Amino acid sequence: MTDANTLSRREQTEIDAANASGRQPVLFVHGLWLLAGSWQRWAEMFDAAGYAPIAADWPGDPATPEAARANPEALAGNSIGTILSHLETIVGALDRKPILIGHSMGGLLVQMLAAKVGAPATVAISPAPFRGVLPLPLAALRSGFPVLSNPLNARRAKQLTPAQFRYGFANTLDDAEATRLYAEHHVPAPGRPLFQSGLANVNPWTEARVPRRAENRGPLLIVAAEKDHTVPAAMSRAAYRIQKRNPSTTELVSLPQAGHSLIIDSGWESVARKALDFIAAQTGARGVFPLRAVAS
Repeated sequence: MTDANTLSRREQTEIDAANASGRQPVLFVHGLWLLAGSWQRWAEMFDAAGYAPIAADWPGDPATPEAARANPEALAGNSIGTILSHLETIVGALDRKPILIGHSMGGLLVQMLAAKVGAPATVAISPAPFRGVLPLPLAALRSGFPVLSNPLNARRAKQLTPAQFRYGFANTLDDAEATRLYAEHHVPAPGRPLFQSGLANVNPWTEARVPRRAENRGPLLIVAAEKDHTVPAAMSRAAYRIQKRNPSTTELVSLPQAGHSLIIDSGWESVARKALDFIAAQTGARGVFPLRAVAS
């Protein structure tokens, strides 16, 4: 596995561009079963709005879904701790603290990162649970079963079948879109972070912890997807109830028709605009330049 503190060539290029631009950087963090490329359209929209986007890899991430599917064990060794360390390296290489946006396991990671290093604003979209988030709906158990059913998967990378992806990610989509997203985006995922997050409440040593009263955390928006099977909205609402104890602003937005694929499916733009609106309200600016149209 790649060292957690080693930046990929693409990451370094995006960091250098952000530092040279003078714009406010925005760091995007993907979740399980996706790669950094899942944020491409978001990055284009945020660039058009005047921000400097950086899409984080996880240590060992291949550049493309095809490469990831061809060598799943390259992804197998990651834990929440190794990924968080890598994200801290990215933040440390930037001239300004970035705005943080994460999805699923990335949504948990950006909350942890904001609590640790501070952020101008953070958006956690259908975030994976941390210790203290108690709801465990049956849909989440079913979505996690392909990994959690075998303890040996904690040391492996697991790929979902099309049917499992359909249930966990694409349950709100028609068959054609679900099939396309599986082909374009789905990759094997390391099992260990899912065990760490899913079993956080029965493991007192779990890395899946968010210090809820961290004074430098900054404003946080949690996005709940009401039809999400992988991170049901009850989990996102529970995370919000814990996080609102923080002295910084904490808000919750609920999307009635959204599933877990909300950052990559045909409804992605409305989610991205909610994130932009929150960031603008909390930071007082939309990057540097006015928002231009972005092709969907």
